Amino acid sequence: MAELHRLVVMGAGAGGLDLATRLARRGVPGLAVTLVDRASSHVWKPRLHQVAAGTLDTAQDEITYLDHAARLGMAFRPGTLRGIDRAARRITLGTVQDEAGRDEVTAEVPYDTLVLALGSTADDFGTPGVRQHAVFIDSREQAEGFRVHLRRAVVRALDDPAVREVSIVIVGGGATGTELAAELHQALDLASGYGVPDLRGRLRVTLVEMAPRILAALPEKVSNSATAVLRNLGVEVLTGAAVAEVDEHGVVLKDGRRIEASIRVWAAGVRAPGVTRELDGLELDRAGRIRVGEDMVSVTDPAILALGDCAALVPAGQDKPLPATAQVAHQQARHLARHLPGRLSGAPIPPFHYVPRGSLVSLGDYDAFGSLGRLGVLKGAFIEGWLARLSYAMLYRQFQLVVHGWRAPLVWAAGALRSLARPSVRLD
Repeated sequence: MAELHRLVVMGAGAGGLDLATRLARRGVPGLAVTLVDRASSHVWKPRLHQVAAGTLDTAQDEITYLDHAARLGMAFRPGTLRGIDRAARRITLGTVQDEAGRDEVTAEVPYDTLVLALGSTADDFGTPGVRQHAVFIDSREQAEGFRVHLRRAVVRALDDPAVREVSIVIVGGGATGTELAAELHQALDLASGYGVPDLRGRLRVTLVEMAPRILAALPEKVSNSATAVLRNLGVEVLTGAAVAEVDEHGVVLKDGRRIEASIRVWAAGVRAPGVTRELDGLELDRAGRIRVGEDMVSVTDPAILALGDCAALVPAGQDKPLPATAQVAHQQARHLARHLPGRLSGAPIPPFHYVPRGSLVSLGDYDAFGSLGRLGVLKGAFIEGWLARLSYAMLYRQFQLVVHGWRAPLVWAAGALRSLARPSVRLD
């Protein structure tokens, strides 16, 4: 009996989970799929700002990896990537850590083909004090940690006569920072309905962006519309403002201005996780992303591929890698799911071509804005209001369809019923 080809997908974010799910559901003869992630469950990363604000029911939306893998007939291994032995074709995982984060137990997982889908983190650009005094929301764990900080700040503002407001500064005016600023107002609006009138009136949010405008990667009309909504909510939007330092009481800008804040959020920049710089000789770009060809195979090792935020794929005729977005990751996952089986029999993976489908930003229930991608005469059209909110929601529904398959309508129905029995915002 021929041995199975061992495909290991390291990282179960938007791209990795999408790829492993498609391959496992397809049931490729001769292929054994193993999914690896340090977390035990998945929450779609574009919704982490809702987790942070407490407006998302994660118990309903999370995908438990062990259950998901068992349903599809693939394997799941929990663990944090510690290294790759390219000669022996195996990865080392830290599977049990002590309170200080040191590995107490490690394990090795062999592979024939390894796909790295490690995602990304915010980039502190070496700014003093960021790691010590700012919070990040790059993972569910970090988003939940922020929510705890937020709850403490709200209680302190209510009960401490010396503290009358919840002051938050968000550094980074990309989609994450912009959406979080609006979602925080929605969360406190909702919480006001549980016996604390005008709780949102105690919220002071400052959004700091180094570029001339927020949402710089989106069309200017989207940026301007989002800015207007945020300012109408009371958010102070500072553009063209670079941060020089973060301390335990706020941030200092390079022009000398100081912003006091009880919670400092860092949502600026994008870089690959630090582990990529510790891997066995893989070629990286300045942001630590793994250099790959247009077939998503690493330029260093033909047995290793990379997709999503951790991959630096520069399309032919261009000088910059594809953007680190869920849209890119999902398209790359579909491409690999279609062509990896043929690679087992020696066929090359054809070049990946990214097709922009448009850009969307959701400001909670207040509004949503976006621009359409390559849709004929509607290419680049500006959308807002209910149409933009519907389009934003459909992106998540499409992801759920991929992951849950025929069970997706059951998940939607269960979510609708659950929402009737639970608070609209987490109060714990």
